Amino acid sequence: MRGTIVALLILASALAWRGAPATAADPEPRAILAPTGVLRAALYTGTPTSILPDSKDRPRGVGYDLGKELAKRLGVRYAPVVFSKNADVLAAIKDGTADVAFTNSSSAARAKDMDFGPPFMDVELGYLVPKGSALTTVADVDASGLRVGVTAGSSSEATLTREFKKAEVVRATNFDAGIEMMTSGKLDAYATNKASLFEMAGKLPGSKVLEGRWGVEHFAVAIPKGRDQGMAFVRRFTVEVKSEGLVGAAIARAGLRGAATAAAE
Repeated sequence: MRGTIVALLILASALAWRGAPATAADPEPRAILAPTGVLRAALYTGTPTSILPDSKDRPRGVGYDLGKELAKRLGVRYAPVVFSKNADVLAAIKDGTADVAFTNSSSAARAKDMDFGPPFMDVELGYLVPKGSALTTVADVDASGLRVGVTAGSSSEATLTREFKKAEVVRATNFDAGIEMMTSGKLDAYATNKASLFEMAGKLPGSKVLEGRWGVEHFAVAIPKGRDQGMAFVRRFTVEVKSEGLVGAAIARAGLRGAATAAAE
């Protein structure tokens, strides 16, 4: 009799398990990270940290390359969404119209709007000065009467607005606008990560990136809030692309200077 009862309990348990709803299982990472069936990677032009055209009009950039690799590992189509401003990239991640971005994770304000994986790349922050500038070191820049350009909505804007004691922070819409402002004499220096500064310097004859740094940006994979179940995949992806040398290869292909693969955690 006792054996019969045990057998019935086992059968009931098996039937209950078979009848459990399929939604009880964890969803596939691709369903979380690419809910539309394609990976919409938010990128912005003008910097090798994100996306640039090469001589044959084929994209290059660390963000572009890593987005392509992430889509491959998720098994979905890659769909870059290119903006002219980094502020638009951040807005697209915040409202979920893009699925992933590759951006500076050192900002507490950004962490309120999106979730970050571990850093994959570190980039020095510095200053670009125009031809004939008397500025020679990073320490010279915070001085009375100096106008220092930053990209509106950037972490550089937030940091220097808070830390400058004497110099004036002047906001530019994007890097191209910053170059125009420096060309017309409206700026004495421009502040951002050195990867972008060296790219700008190539369009400003006689300009130079000052020696030294005033900080470091830690770039990481960013995803919209509410997609926490995909974060384990993002962390694993980050560890793998660093250890396999893919971040270093993307840095080299994009021609970044002042950048390095982030140390293993």
